[in-house]
Amino acid sequence: MSQVLDRPGLRQQLLAARRDWAGTAGFAAAQQRVSQRLRELLAQLEPEVLGVYWPLPGEFEVAGLSAQQALPYAFKAARRMDYRRWDGRAPSLQDECGIPACEGAVLVPDVVLVPCVGFTRAGYRLGYGGGYFDRWLAAHPGVTSVGLAWSGAEVALAPEPHDLPLTLILTETDVIVPE
Repeated sequence: MSQVLDRPGLRQQLLAARRDWAGTAGFAAAQQRVSQRLRELLAQLEPEVLGVYWPLPGEFEVAGLSAQQALPYAFKAARRMDYRRWDGRAPSLQDECGIPACEGAVLVPDVVLVPCVGFTRAGYRLGYGGGYFDRWLAAHPGVTSVGLAWSGAEVALAPEPHDLPLTLILTETDVIVPE
């Protein structure tokens, strides 16, 4: 478990470790374990609309979930995130952060998958620092939020006032249900 007080420094450290790890044979096996665990979890949750993200390098690859009404998110002006219906084709747009986005209708998922740069056992995540997911989750209370993280990204981190705990966190080794 990493322990750094400075969030930007911790974020850089975790992203560098993730880049290194993503190039190993263990990474593909971890992807398979998370995929299997996630399919089992989604079978239990039975989402009507599943919100997913377009993966950045080293993040869990969620694109294979498109058969389950997967929706990648799209960023909009004023640092706001929306989920949009996805037709399964490669997105033709990029949002303000340079992440592929789609033009479908805006929808509000009942279950969202949230990428984690880092996480705590209490359910808090360290993201990329933009606050998009925190603001979206705050505006949509009651949505089930499933953090997807790699076990090596567990950190000791005190939550900030704007941080919201995730409903649960799924790693290649664990399903963490915060108390």
